[in-house]
Amino acid sequence: MGNGMNKVLPGLFVGNFRDAKDRQQLADNNITHILAIHDQAKKLHEDKEYLCIVASDNSQQELIQFFPECIEFIHNARLNNGSVLVHCLAGVSRSVTITAAYIMTVTPLGWREAVNSIRGVRNGANPNFGFQKQLMKYQNENLQEAKQKFRKKFPESDQDSDYKECQLNLNAFQKFVLNGSPTKDDGLYPLPYNAYKTNNSDKDKNTGSKTKTEQGKQEAQMETKGDNSGKNMPTNISDTTSALSHNNDLQNNQTNRNKTVDFDSLTDDIDEAYACLRDKKVL
Repeated sequence: MGNGMNKVLPGLFVGNFRDAKDRQQLADNNITHILAIHDQAKKLHEDKEYLCIVASDNSQQELIQFFPECIEFIHNARLNNGSVLVHCLAGVSRSVTITAAYIMTVTPLGWREAVNSIRGVRNGANPNFGFQKQLMKYQNENLQEAKQKFRKKFPESDQDSDYKECQLNLNAFQKFVLNGSPTKDDGLYPLPYNAYKTNNSDKDKNTGSKTKTEQGKQEAQMETKGDNSGKNMPTNISDTTSALSHNNDLQNNQTNRNKTVDFDSLTDDIDEAYACLRDKKVL
């Protein structure tokens, strides 16, 4: 997202990689602490307090293990009159997940309301389904114990004011859903807790049988092309050229994997994609 960092609570902002590099934004919002969570998280400013979490934006990445450390970092900064920027690469998934976990811990809000309260100020906020399931798990398995530890460690915390602020953000999100969103659904994970753990062994067996059947059909089709000695081989110059081109693409992809990621360029691409989605009223 390319509209700059957004204030979620007093002293708590969510943004992207570019926002974390922008000294003017950091100064304007009095940012004293930065929580960076992405694949190559590292300290960028010597005059800021940092917590760097190396994590990928995919559904298999376990973020829940980082919740306690991140929550304590954010709250310590706010208690000491500091302001925290939580950022990932695009400011959409990882940073929003961490911020939602913090909101759940310091207010009575559940995971869905926590995410939607962030959407009230940053409408593109959208943790991937794997992270949403981890927030659901945190709510059902870890939250009560986390709240007890939090209250013991920070007995002076003013949770009422944070809750009221989140309610204002939720109201803003509801107005967006009613007036600016193409759907009345919030688009978050639709299944109840643990629904995704149902036994799918029979389904897997059926899928496996279907896959084998389709594979057999594909092999039979390939056998009808060309003679027996040349099956699975290119049948003409055009096919040969395509095969060589595909091989070159694979080699180029392997080379590209070894290159250092240009986060500025990648952030530009993400910003352009989100701008396109907003223009089409998808976001």
